[in-house]
Parts: sequence; structure tokens; C-alpha cells
Amino acid sequence: MEYPFWDVPLLGGGMLIGIIAILHVFVAHFAIGSGLFLVLSEIRARRTGDEALLGYLKRHSTFFILVALVFGAISGVGIWWAIGLVHPSATSALIHIFVWAWAIEWVFFIVELLAAFIYYYGWNRLDPRTHIRVGWIYLAGAWLSLFMINGILTFMLTPGKWVETRSIVDAFFNPSMLPSLVVRTAVAVALAGLYALITASAEADESLRERVVKYASKWVLVGMTVIPIGGIWYISRIPDQAREISMGGAPVVTLFAAASVVFSAFVFLATLAGPFLFPRRFHVTFAFVIVALGLVTTGVTEWVREAVRKPYIIYDYMYSNAVRTEDVQNVWERGVLASAKWSLLDEQDKQDLLRMGEKVFRFHCQSCHTVNGFNGIKFAVKGWKKDFIDMQLQNLDQLKGYMPPFLGTEEERKALTEWLYSLNNPVEVQQAASR
Repeated sequence: MEYPFWDVPLLGGGMLIGIIAILHVFVAHFAIGSGLFLVLSEIRARRTGDEALLGYLKRHSTFFILVALVFGAISGVGIWWAIGLVHPSATSALIHIFVWAWAIEWVFFIVELLAAFIYYYGWNRLDPRTHIRVGWIYLAGAWLSLFMINGILTFMLTPGKWVETRSIVDAFFNPSMLPSLVVRTAVAVALAGLYALITASAEADESLRERVVKYASKWVLVGMTVIPIGGIWYISRIPDQAREISMGGAPVVTLFAAASVVFSAFVFLATLAGPFLFPRRFHVTFAFVIVALGLVTTGVTEWVREAVRKPYIIYDYMYSNAVRTEDVQNVWERGVLASAKWSLLDEQDKQDLLRMGEKVFRFHCQSCHTVNGFNGIKFAVKGWKKDFIDMQLQNLDQLKGYMPPFLGTEEERKALTEWLYSLNNPVEVQQAASR
């Protein structure tokens, strides 16, 4: 509540971040896995003198540069832009907690970028041994960048001992860090194969196409086999409430969690029944279908990972509405609008319950809810009486465990109640106000 934040109409800030982040994750993991794919495939091609395979790898590296480094870098900047505007308090907290980790990650990222371009432009300029070494350097930089970011991302759900110690070591090596690293590495391997299916299935040489399609499908199958093993380990390390939310505590989240499993199975079975068993008949259209399934799987999985963190943005430290747990008592005593530095509450607002209620909604609720769009509050309270709305607000965290408690004063709660009721009953509220 220390900064103004960006109100994204209809879509909502969280959804905007999600769209950008899912696309970035789908490409960034390919960037890591494809580094391993290119290096191991080049070693294989040079040992066997397979010039056709080397030619394919050169063409695939062009696709890799355009997708991974161009789109990946742009979408990465997009994430920082979105989270900085939508949730500045959480972004600031992550920067300050992990300032040295971010600095280290940027070093690895620069190494990754430089090595990728040297590898790409070095096909006909470097000797084979040097070229392969550059590929290994790229892979090391890319995977170590993932290693650093993974520790920061998992901290948001499982801060572990950091809550008491405030040690960056405890924050980074948190309970879910290692299982998540296993899952994300396996995802990178699988996505390397998925993207390779696109370029391989477009090859004109039938013999080469068949060989590479079969080879790429094995990467998908290996990665998809490891993912559920790491996933079970990961689920065992997250907070009990987060696990319960995904297993029935919140029906929508449970459906998305089930969808993640189902779509993962579809990717595995489609790869097995298509490029692995019948590589000769595999077509580029089928490749895009499998990649689309992979994107959907990534999307629902990342959405669940974010959703189970509720009611927090950083577990046990900061609620989704940017109130730190250590500040709860202070906000309760002072009120939401007095605690929000950018509320700009004037005398007219204090005399108008609807205006005050709208401002309470903005600073207390709008980080997750829109009015009419995604997760819209107008539809959520449709048909509710004022007394029922007020009762819900008084017991938010008990009735809905994935929501933070209402922290406003009694006056603010009544103002919010009035405003929420007015969304679906504007005429009745106006008539009552004019009496």
C-alpha cells in the first residue's frame, strides 16, 4: 500500500502479468533446453560425419535465436514492466530481499546472450571444438540463470525459515527450491523437443525429417516422464493450505490443477502416438498441435502455481493486497485509507459512503478483483443483501481461506458494503440517498 498501482480495466493486473509470464516461461524454458539439444546434437553429428544433421542444426539455431533470444528477451522485459506497475510493493520486496541474487542472475544472463550469438555466428567461423565449447558456455549461463530465478520464484510460496531469520540463504534455498528446479529443468528438456518437432517436420529431406522427428520426440518423452516425479516432490514441500486449495479447497483452482495433469498426459500421448511411433507420417500441422497443447499445459500449471499462493503474494509476509503481515494490526487501527499513502482521501469522500467505499475497494481489493471483468466483483456479489455482504467482509479469511482478512475500520467496511451493494442495485441506493 506504499505505491500507486496500475488498474487494468476488464482484464485485471494479475491476468495481464499471467499472459506475459506464461508466454515468457514457454519460450525461456525452450531457450535453456534448446542449448542442450543443440550441443548434444552437434556432438553427435560431428562424430558421425552427418552433414545433413549439421545443416538442420544451423537452420534450427536461426529459429532458436529468433524465438528464444528476441521474443524471450522482450517478454522478459514485459514481465518486469507489468509487475512493477501492477504490484510495486511485492516487486520492491523481491528486489531488496534478493538484490545480490538478481545481480548474479544478470551476470549469467549476459553470458547466455553473448554465448548464444557467438554460437550462432560461429557455425562457419569457429573450429568445431571451439564452437561446441561456446555451446556449453551458453547452456551453463542459461541454466544458471534459471537456477537463480527459480530460487526467487519459489521463495514467494515457500519462504521457509526466512520469515524468522531474514537470511538471503534461507530465502533462496527455500523448501520448494530443489523440486521446482527439477521440474523446470525437465520442462526445458521437453520444450526443446517440442520446438524441434516444428523445425524438423518442415525439413524437405524425407530421410532427415524422419530421423530428427524421431530424435526430437525422445526429448519430449524423457522430459514429460520426469515432470510428474518432480511435481510430486514439489507438492509435498508447499504449505498445507496451498496444497488443500489445489485439491478441493477452491473448486476453480482444483479444476485447473486437474487440467494441468490431463493436458500433460495429452502432450505425452500425442508425442508417443505421432512423431515417436510414426515419424515418417508426422506433419508440421501436428507439430503445432502438440506445441499448442504444451502451451496450454504451461498456462494452466503456472496459473495454479500462482493461485495456491493466495491469500499472499509472498507467503506469510505480504498479502495479495500489498499489506505486510507485520503491519496488519496497524492497518486495523488506522484504517485502509489512512494507511494507503496514495489514497488522497478528502472531506467530500468522508461524507459520501459510495465514494469512500470505491476507494476502499481500490486499495484493499483491486489487486485481485476487477469491477466487471476477470474475477469481477459485481458478478460475485450479485443478489447479495447488504447484511450478507457485511457479514462476508467481517469473516473473509474464515469463509474464503484464499482471501486476506478485511483490515479496514468499521466505517470503511460499511462504506465498502454500500458501494458493493450499489453495483447491482444503483437505483435503490440512489433513492435511499435522496431521502
